[in-house]
Formats: sequence, structure tokens, C-alpha cells
Amino acid sequence: MLRLHYNLEKLSTGLVLGIIIAASIGGFVEIAPLFTIGETVERPADLRPQTPLELAGREIYMREGCYACHSQMVRSLADEIDRYGPYSRAGESAFDHPMLWGSKRTGPDLARVGGKYTDAWHVAHLTNPRAVVPASIMPAYPWLSEPLDTSGLGPELATMRRLGVPYTDAMIADAERDAEAQSQPDSDGAAGVKERYSEKIVVRDFDGSVARVTEMDALVAYIQSLGQLTAIAHDQPPADGE
Repeated sequence: MLRLHYNLEKLSTGLVLGIIIAASIGGFVEIAPLFTIGETVERPADLRPQTPLELAGREIYMREGCYACHSQMVRSLADEIDRYGPYSRAGESAFDHPMLWGSKRTGPDLARVGGKYTDAWHVAHLTNPRAVVPASIMPAYPWLSEPLDTSGLGPELATMRRLGVPYTDAMIADAERDAEAQSQPDSDGAAGVKERYSEKIVVRDFDGSVARVTEMDALVAYIQSLGQLTAIAHDQPPADGE
């Protein structure tokens, strides 16, 4: 076998063909299951789509590269479950485009972080991480205090609907107003957000200032929604060894 490999390395064409064949097999094994993903991934009955404010926060999360250091996938290992909570189920991310699962963890996994800390904690952490966690290597994001641009939320919800997320015409039409209303609990539109999405939707001032809707409002709203879009994770059997 080693002799065959040695001879193959001396033939550039043969080596290239060998690489193509090996890569093709690996690609097929990874890609083929995606053609039946609709049949194998069961969408939870109680899964709700993200609100416009949460969706805007998700875009900021991706824009700032947060996914490069934080995964959103708790594996079914006892130590991970002890630290992060119930293991991730594919159905939880049925509405995620793109999906943010992964295993790269410079920082902790965030799949179950929603509700774990207060809004004020997240604001302080994002503004100056070392003021909250002295050993943190996370960069600061002080510019998140800028006003949130909501002008593209309607078209974004419409695009998500084309990808299978069940946004209604009313959700799309009221996307900008709903994004502002979710962070202003005393506004006239706050009740409409709950009516269109869920009574369990968190409607509150996320960044500590009701004067305007900021990128910080959106990002904190998104972080607080992680692990809260469905209860399926808490209705699963215990992992082996528990």
C-alpha cells in the first residue's frame, strides 16, 4: 500500500484524480443527507419565529463575528449538559438561516444563555467585558449604542418567509413598528408584538434607555431569546450516564 501511494505521488495527474475522488466521496457523505433533511428534522409545534428586533440582533451578532468564538450547539455529553443545559435539538434551529451551530469555543456556548443573565449584565458585558469578567479576552462593542436601522426588516422577514419561516403578511408589514415596540413596553404597539408572535415574547427596554431603539437593544433581545423559542429541549430524555 505504501509503495502504491509512493508511485501515485510521482504521477501528478493520478494524484490530482485521487484527491478529487477522495474529496467527492467526503462531499457526498456530508451533502447527501441534506436532501432529506425536511423528512428527518421534526419542527417543534411550539417553535416561534424570531421577532423583528431579535432578528435584527441576530444580524448584528453575525456582523460582529460573535459566531466565530461562540457556538450554539450543546452536545449530548454529560459535562456539556452540566455546564450549558439540555443538549441541542435540530428542530430548535428550523428557522435559522444561516444556522449557527458549531464547536469553536473561544467563549462559552450560547445555545441556552437566554434568561441566564439580566439585560443590564449583557449591556455591561458588551460595552466593557472586563468590567464584568476580569479575565475576559472578548473585545468591547461600545458602538452598539448607535440607533438601530429598522428600514430593512420588512424585506428581511419577507425573504425569511420564502425560506420557510412562517411570517405572516401582518408581521412583515409591521416589522419596523414591532422592532421599536418590543423595546418600549409602554408604547401603543407593545400589545401588537405579543399578539402577532406570542404572549411569552419579552417586551421591555433591553438597553436601559427608552429614548431610542439601539443596536444594543436588538443584540440583547436576540441573546435573551436563545434557547427560549421552544420548550422541546426541556422535554427530552436524559443523556446516557445521567
